[in-house]
Amino acid sequence: MKKILLIFTVFIFTACAELQDVVNQLPQAGGVSQLDIANGLRQALDLGIDKQVSTLTLEDGFYRNELVKILLPQELQKVDKALRDIGLGNLADEGLKVLNRAAEDAVGEATPIFIDAVKGITFYDAKNILLGSNDAATQYLSNRTQTALYNKFNPVIKTSFAKVGADQIWENLINKYNAIPFTSNVNPDLTDYVTTEALKGVYTMIAVEELQIRERVSARTTELLRKVFALQD
Repeated sequence: MKKILLIFTVFIFTACAELQDVVNQLPQAGGVSQLDIANGLRQALDLGIDKQVSTLTLEDGFYRNELVKILLPQELQKVDKALRDIGLGNLADEGLKVLNRAAEDAVGEATPIFIDAVKGITFYDAKNILLGSNDAATQYLSNRTQTALYNKFNPVIKTSFAKVGADQIWENLINKYNAIPFTSNVNPDLTDYVTTEALKGVYTMIAVEELQIRERVSARTTELLRKVFALQD
């Protein structure tokens, strides 16, 4: 019995190894090489960065885009409501706008970090991305850039707060709120909050482009993209 189990186990492992060899050869079909797949994924991410992330650096790139617009953290939502209740709605609107302006400022720092990450895609990475979920490329990029981008964005957003007057606006907003009778004082770390939300916005827009390329042939604007992503159709 033990011999039979041993033979069966060896057979299973051998079969799995042979199956993996077959899978590894699949990308060669249809004239698509391993290098094509890696370059195709790099091209798709480059397209997402160029078409979608670049729009976030424009004025209102965050503020007028409902997919990524930075809203107030939960702690400050009561500040917003209280200020509007006492007729300071314009001040509350300005406070929200400057948070988004700071994010728009910071995203310009992302491109060089993304380019380095995209260059590092190997065939092994690319094959997993191609056959993975609809946001597999975005997740790859997120895993390899999130820490570097946070460290890059955070000081830029802090500086941007000063440049666009966000620090003064929010100091004024929070002071006015804290002066309202029977309210609990708030003192949020807005730099950390906006940094985190800006990162979410960047990856959201890359995922938008990735999904279009995966689902719409018309979004595959180069021969290489058409050839590579046909493998997952």
